[in-house]
Amino acid sequence: MNKVLGLDVGSKTIGVAISDALGWTAQGLTTIHWQEPEYDTVKDTFKQLIEEHTIEKVVIGFPKNMNGTIGPRGEASQEFGKFVEENFSLDVVLWDERLTTMAAEKVLLEADMSRKKRKKVIDKMAAVMILQGYLDSQ
Repeated sequence: MNKVLGLDVGSKTIGVAISDALGWTAQGLTTIHWQEPEYDTVKDTFKQLIEEHTIEKVVIGFPKNMNGTIGPRGEASQEFGKFVEENFSLDVVLWDERLTTMAAEKVLLEADMSRKKRKKVIDKMAAVMILQGYLDSQ
């Protein structure tokens, strides 16, 4: 089976997670630095990730407002999803991630990780939680 990529897309960083071959577990892969909305700055990186890991689907965190409406970050996730579909011909799933970053922060706080270290891994951790939530629902 081909793998699934999970993304936590922010305006400066993109947390990346990947599923195992069976689609059961998500592992943190990397954090990509970029300047939204310069998609060209991440196109080669994504092409490499997709080819190297035989990716068949991309799950993108879709931050809705608590009342279910879509704000600027949600729109940015939708735009990024279109970019992935158009450039790599992959299935894209937008996954409701309303509480993911807060949950990731809580896990890292409980692990007693310093603020500096948390900042480095929070996006990757959020991507893992987004992807794991999706995998668990399948």
